[in-house]
Amino acid sequence: MDRQTPMHALPEEIQKMLPEDKVCKYCGVSYLILHEFKAMEEKVKAMEKEMKFYQGSVEREKRLQEKIKSLSQDLEQYKTDNKSKTERIYDIGMQLKSQQNEFQKVKKQLSHLQDELKIKYRQSDIFRLCFCL
Repeated sequence: MDRQTPMHALPEEIQKMLPEDKVCKYCGVSYLILHEFKAMEEKVKAMEKEMKFYQGSVEREKRLQEKIKSLSQDLEQYKTDNKSKTERIYDIGMQLKSQQNEFQKVKKQLSHLQDELKIKYRQSDIFRLCFCL
């Protein structure tokens, strides 16, 4: 705190006062500095309160930094998991497409075999009719 020098000298009547008339009988502090002392006490109290706030701010910031770090790690893990699952979904989709193609081939073969079977039945029926006559 800056030291202030008085702009004006003390009035002569105060300068001529006896020392015991210039001090508080209870605490012994000079009346001339008592007011400044009380003002400084108030400033000290305010500064202590502000210090506590800032100490709390430092602790809160530290906790928040730790939380940010933890959340960043979680985010990276989620990204990795997401990429892995996306690749898995793609692979399963490709397998499904391959199996669908295979199913279509088998379905065509079945249809062709059914057609052949119908033809064989007709031939068999014709053969029986010819054989019976």
